[in-house]
Amino acid sequence: MKFLLKLSGLIDAMSERIGQAIMWLILATVLLSAGNAIVRKAFHAGSNAFTDMQWYLYSGVFLLGAGYAFLKNVHVRIDFVSGRLSARGRSWIDIVGILVFLAPLCWILIQMSWPLFVKAWQSGEMSQNAGGLIRWPVYLLLPVGIALLLLQSASELIKRIAFLRGLIPDPLAHGEVEDNSPAATTADNPPEGC
Repeated sequence: MKFLLKLSGLIDAMSERIGQAIMWLILATVLLSAGNAIVRKAFHAGSNAFTDMQWYLYSGVFLLGAGYAFLKNVHVRIDFVSGRLSARGRSWIDIVGILVFLAPLCWILIQMSWPLFVKAWQSGEMSQNAGGLIRWPVYLLLPVGIALLLLQSASELIKRIAFLRGLIPDPLAHGEVEDNSPAATTADNPPEGC
């Protein structure tokens, strides 16, 4: 299990780095979108290549960020159910969800999207917009992003199993530890008149 936990740590570190890089993609997307809108409105000019690039960057943010979202536990979750369960119960639900739903779905999506990328690569498929960009880079984002999500799901599976075996603290806790320090007590119970 020590080897698997080290592997999980490496996957987590990779997802963390990718997540940090994606933050720059968000900035680039916002700047490109704003610049493209300003040029279109102010100068009645524009480029379909810039519009395509906006959509490519949006795609990159969401597809490449799925694993990072899973690492940070900010993905969509049915909290009103899982919030009522014990930490062990949440871990069991995650294990079943990863093995029964997430991993098979990721595998199917990778198998279905890879031929789409290969076909676009071989044919040199271009955007339907005049002056648009080639399509294979955005098609490549799908299998790569899903593969990153699959890797992170393996890491999360390892952590849930390690937690259930008592080897690590609850990976889903994320700061749920009770803080009895004077600063926390003051913040929770402000003095009268505040």
